[in-house]
Amino acid sequence: MKDTGTVSVCFVHAALEGLIEHGHDPAPVLRKAAIPPELLASPRARVSPAAYGILLKVIAQVLDDELFGQDSRRMKVGTFALLCRSVVHAETLGKALERMTRFFGTVMDDVGATVSRGDRTASLVLYPRAPGLPRHVFLYETLLIFMHGIACWLVRRRIPILRADFAYPRPEHAAEYHVLYSARLRFDQPATAITFDAALLDLPCLQDEQTVKAFLRDNPENMLVKYKNVASDASRVRRLLRGIPPTEWPDFETVAAQLSSSPPTLRRRLRLDGTSFRAIKDQLRRDLALALLADPAARVADVAADLGFAEPSAFHRAFRKWTGGRPGDYHRRVRDRG
Repeated sequence: MKDTGTVSVCFVHAALEGLIEHGHDPAPVLRKAAIPPELLASPRARVSPAAYGILLKVIAQVLDDELFGQDSRRMKVGTFALLCRSVVHAETLGKALERMTRFFGTVMDDVGATVSRGDRTASLVLYPRAPGLPRHVFLYETLLIFMHGIACWLVRRRIPILRADFAYPRPEHAAEYHVLYSARLRFDQPATAITFDAALLDLPCLQDEQTVKAFLRDNPENMLVKYKNVASDASRVRRLLRGIPPTEWPDFETVAAQLSSSPPTLRRRLRLDGTSFRAIKDQLRRDLALALLADPAARVADVAADLGFAEPSAFHRAFRKWTGGRPGDYHRRVRDRG
């Protein structure tokens, strides 16, 4: 089963903040990304990474700002490409991160960035340059994803985040952070930072000018799904289930045994990851449904059967709960867009 992942509608709202504050109508932008406006009224709704990636690109083009109107100063379109072409010439990850933080410190007014290194751990730190800045936490969220994604790409491996700190209260969508960053989250901290093994700073950078083009073409979508937190127990359960058709998924006791854990222990660990076995299965069905319905030749009834729903009506109810819309409408929008 291909893991496409999905993006919470809360990040759609966040991405639109700067656009709306600059006086633009979000409807045409949503239309280009094939995201129905009514989806925004459903807090549980999700969109595909492809749709979200298009949304971010269109917002950046409309505002001529690759930080989507989140900083007081625009980061003009093309700046991200310049950054990538600069950091590939660094010898090590540590030098690349130093170059990256200086770069962002130059192009942003509201937030500064730095790299700190200790004996065992290192941190990529973001800090406000004045009280009350930035206006929205989405700037922090975006910068962490961008900087971590570039770092992982440079060394051709995911950099495990040991801990993620945030200089703001726990948001309602904090459960999303477990997948984006780390199982260990702390809020109301002095600074926003991601912490990782300091030894990784000495890894050589393995990209060059020739590979930048493909990286830019596939982003920001690629960074949203490729470098997610994969070390958690929830991720281990997801990986196990992805290799099995939903119609043949084992029960929880069997999954625990295959992961060399007892059911109570695995249940407790999943709870610490902010999820449950039932929620993981629900999320995997949701993500697979979006992937299958992206095929122009797909039939809704066949997708329902492939996902293990006894009746199409049960799939319709589940899909509406997941996305706020109907599977047939989603299939038509994706088909018409492509």
